[in-house]
Amino acid sequence: MTASRLLAAAAARGWTVGVAESLTGGLVTASLVTVPGASRVLRGGIVAYATDLKASLLGVDADLLAERGAVDEAVAAQMAAGVRQATGSDVGLATTGVAGPDPQDGQAPGVVFVAVSTPVASEVHRLELDGDRSQVIGDAARGVLELALLLVSEAPGENHDAPPADFR
Repeated sequence: MTASRLLAAAAARGWTVGVAESLTGGLVTASLVTVPGASRVLRGGIVAYATDLKASLLGVDADLLAERGAVDEAVAAQMAAGVRQATGSDVGLATTGVAGPDPQDGQAPGVVFVAVSTPVASEVHRLELDGDRSQVIGDAARGVLELALLLVSEAPGENHDAPPADFR
């Protein structure tokens, strides 16, 4: 439901979407492509699971990655901006975090950063998720889609509560 609403809101603004995923491993992109008509809005997704790929494919600062690791607010923000550049999209979504069971980069399992970058706003949210590995991954995917819907739907005088029929 959130995926179809996001695609409808982006289409209403004439925007396209790109996705950069680490811990979600393609789940966000897969959620979007299940929606009929997604190809009019979704440009593509990049799964940059390995830390070095975040730098080489998404333009995340290598020094930042070396200093803070991949599970970081600034890394998530750069991933979202980087996927916009890499895919030529208007909106970039990004996920990075720790699905568990072990800590990573000094962060506990369940710590996730989701980021969205649009032409008018960018935000990063820290999520502290409970559950096993698959639940953390699923909740992270939902979290970035919800944040994206919020930012893409926000515009002075605009409210896109009901998606067009093509995106239901």
